[in-house]
Amino acid sequence: MAHLEHYHTKFEQGKFYHIYNRSIDKKLLFKSSENYEFFLRRWMKYMGECFDVYAYCLMGNHYHFLVNVRCTKTAGSTHDYIAHNLQRLFQSYALAFNHQHARTGTLFQKPYKRVHVDSDEYVSKLIHYIHNNPQKHEVVYDFRNWKWSSYNAILKNNRQIVSPIKVINWFGGIDEFKLFHLNNTNELDISNFIELE
Repeated sequence: MAHLEHYHTKFEQGKFYHIYNRSIDKKLLFKSSENYEFFLRRWMKYMGECFDVYAYCLMGNHYHFLVNVRCTKTAGSTHDYIAHNLQRLFQSYALAFNHQHARTGTLFQKPYKRVHVDSDEYVSKLIHYIHNNPQKHEVVYDFRNWKWSSYNAILKNNRQIVSPIKVINWFGGIDEFKLFHLNNTNELDISNFIELE
């Protein structure tokens, strides 16, 4: 079970957060390419103006996002605005998924988890961890082949979901970004930032 603060952390301007969750029954959240694509479209609709995304990965029954808050307009507090939009995102996806798959009831565990990441070291480690997730779970042999993560989007400078220039600059260049991912294949100690698997 996640630390209590993973449920109550408040979003603040300019800070990093790891947002993650999974299905309530560990069954699939994404059953087709269309499901993955729809979730990402919903993310952009509801969260595009709220975050710079430094890494993401959608897996069969869970997801990860590492974000930096950059909301420019709010209806109340920054936290309330983001929390409301996240709720709309998850509700919108769950309704569409349930309709498509003749399913009823809650889809995601509640509430979603979010962790304030207050260390440069852990920002780097989480980027690696999130990108490496498909390989860790043995979904693919090489994490670089997983379609539903930001790794290749960053390399291709695809700005649709992720902020590639900011990520590349974080590591000091594209070669350093690649090298960090290849040289840090051992299990990373991120126990303070995730308790999902």
